[in-house]
Amino acid sequence: MGALRNVALLAAGLLPAVTPAQAHLMNSGFGPFYDGLAHPLMSPEDILPALAVTLLAGLNGARYGRWVLATLPAAWTAGMAAGWALALPSAPAALLAVVTALTGALVAADLKLPLVVVMGWAGALGALHGYGNGGELAATAGGLLAIAGIACSLATVVSLLAGQVATVEAPWARLAVRISGSWIAAVGLFMLGWSMKS
Repeated sequence: MGALRNVALLAAGLLPAVTPAQAHLMNSGFGPFYDGLAHPLMSPEDILPALAVTLLAGLNGARYGRWVLATLPAAWTAGMAAGWALALPSAPAALLAVVTALTGALVAADLKLPLVVVMGWAGALGALHGYGNGGELAATAGGLLAIAGIACSLATVVSLLAGQVATVEAPWARLAVRISGSWIAAVGLFMLGWSMKS
């Protein structure tokens, strides 16, 4: 009984030290732009589908990579701006998980898709994820700077990765990219299961 009392007193004593929770955007202390810049790299639910669609574009060649470089960050930014302006709830986590799993599966399958399909997929994925980010940023100070940081981060990741994957010619290297896609698909399925749990 004495131990339970001590734990209760300890918890009561630590309660004033609790800081407010921030649901989505991490706070690095460097300001909203840098928080946004780091956000995609710290959020698997955002970086994995972006990586997957970039891998898909790179597997299809440099032309696809260039178009996805233009499409994905622009659609993500437009989605963030709409989410920030409207401040409506984002898409369900289950939908985001399914999109992640499907994108990873497309990479694993190494399908030769038409350019318009890959661009449309990148645009829809970017708008969907961006809208969720923007809606959550509407409640934060410096939301527009965070949006700019996220856009810069995505453009950098897409340009570096798509350029590297587009130059891959060796069969073993293409296989490694496809295996990465299968892992992203598996994580998407885990995310789907987790979203259905709650």
